[in-house]
Amino acid sequence: MKPRILVVDDEERMASVVAMALGRAGYECETCPGGEAALVAVDARGADVVVTDWRMPGMDGIELLRRLHVKRPALPVILITAHGSVPSAVAAMREGAFDYITKPFDNDELRALVGRALDLTRLERENRYLKQEVASRYAPDAMVAESARSKDLLDLVRRVAPSKATVLIQGESGTGKELVARLLHYWSDRVGQPFVAVNCKAFAEGVLESELFGHEKGAFTGAAATRAGCFERAQGGTLFLDEIGEVSLDFQAKLLRVLQEGEVLRVGGTQPRKVDVRVVAATNRVLRDEVQGGRFRDDLFFRLNVIPVQLAPLRERREDVLPLVHHFLAHHAAAGGRRLVLSPEAERAISEHAWPGNVRELENVMERAVVLTRGEAITPEDLLLEQTLGVAAARTPMEAAGTLQEALDRAAEARIRAALEAAQGQRVEAARALGIERTTLYRMMKRLGME
Repeated sequence: MKPRILVVDDEERMASVVAMALGRAGYECETCPGGEAALVAVDARGADVVVTDWRMPGMDGIELLRRLHVKRPALPVILITAHGSVPSAVAAMREGAFDYITKPFDNDELRALVGRALDLTRLERENRYLKQEVASRYAPDAMVAESARSKDLLDLVRRVAPSKATVLIQGESGTGKELVARLLHYWSDRVGQPFVAVNCKAFAEGVLESELFGHEKGAFTGAAATRAGCFERAQGGTLFLDEIGEVSLDFQAKLLRVLQEGEVLRVGGTQPRKVDVRVVAATNRVLRDEVQGGRFRDDLFFRLNVIPVQLAPLRERREDVLPLVHHFLAHHAAAGGRRLVLSPEAERAISEHAWPGNVRELENVMERAVVLTRGEAITPEDLLLEQTLGVAAARTPMEAAGTLQEALDRAAEARIRAALEAAQGQRVEAARALGIERTTLYRMMKRLGME
C-alpha cells in the first residue's frame, strides 16, 4: 500500500501544489481545507503523515497538531509556514511537531522531509510490534508452569531478574536454560539493551577468545578489521554464556579477570575497555564435580555461582508435560495453518514417555507430529516416540542405529522426501500433500539438512 499523506491548507491552490509534489514521489495524497475536515479525514481514512499550513482561519496548524496528538500521539505532523523563525520552530517542536518547512520551499526538500517522517512511523510500528511480541512471549502468565518446581523456578527468576548478580543455570540438555536466561533479561531493567547469546562449545579456544573479547586489526591471520567482541556488543545488557563447562582452564583464567575487573582486552589490543554487562552462564555439567576433578577453576565457579538456578528434568515435573504439549501443538499447528487435536491414545503415549531429551525433545516431537499427521487428530504413530518405533527398529537395525532423535528425524525426512518425489520436487505441492504450510516445510528441511 502507498503511504497516505494528508495535506491541510485553506488555500486550495497551495494544497494542490503540495499534493502534486508528494504524489510524484509515489504517495497517496488527500487535501483538506481546514483543521476540522482534517480531523474527520484522519478518523475516517487514517494517515501516515499530516502536512499542514501553520496559519489558517479557525483552527490553525498548532491547534490541529495538538488535537491530532490526543487521538494519535505517534502521527508525524509537518508544519508549513511563511514566517520561519527560531521562536516559531521551538514552539512547533515543543508541541510535538515532527518538523517544519518555510515558504517558498523546494519540492525535493519537502519530499525528503516526508520520507524521514515515514521512516519514523515505520520504525515506531516495528518497535511497538517487537515490544508486544516480547511482552506476550515472556510475560509471566505466558510461561507454562503447572508443577510446584516450575512455579518455584519462575518465582526465583522474577526475584533475581532486577539484580546485577551473575547467575549460573545448571540442568540437563533440553531443559530450557536459554529460556531462563532470556527471562532474566526481559524481566530486568536491561530489557531495552542487547541480549547476546554465545555457545562456548561451538568455538575453538583461540576463536572463542576473539569472539568474546574482540580483536584489533592485524591481531592474527585473517583479522582484516577491528571487531568488537560479545562483551562489548552486550554493553548495558545481558551476555549468556552457554556450555560454560566446556571451556579450557587457560580460557577460564582470562574470563575470570574480565568478571573481576569489569573490562575486556581485545586480542592484539593494549588498552582495556570497560564493560557493563550482566553475565548469565549455563551448563549441563555438575560444575562442583568439575571443580573437584580439577577441570574447572574454583574461583571462577564461585564468581559465576552467585545465584544458582537448578532446572529439573521433565521426568521430575510430570505435571508440566501435557500443558507443554498443548502449548507447542497450538504454536506449530498455527504456523502450519492447521487445526489439530491429540487423540486419547496419543495423549496416553505422551504421558507414559520418559522424555530423556526434556522440553527440547517434546517440542521436536510436536513439530514433527504436525508435519506427519494426515487427519485432524494426532495419533501415537504420528508422534514417532520410542515405543512406536519398536517394529521398524527390529526390521532395520542398521538404520535405527544412533540416538533416538536421529531415528525420529530419519523417519520425518523419509516422509518429506516421499512427498517431494510425488510432487516432482514442487515444494508447494509437497507441503499441501503433507498438510502443512510451505514455510513449515522449509523450516523442517533446513533443520534436517535437506536444502
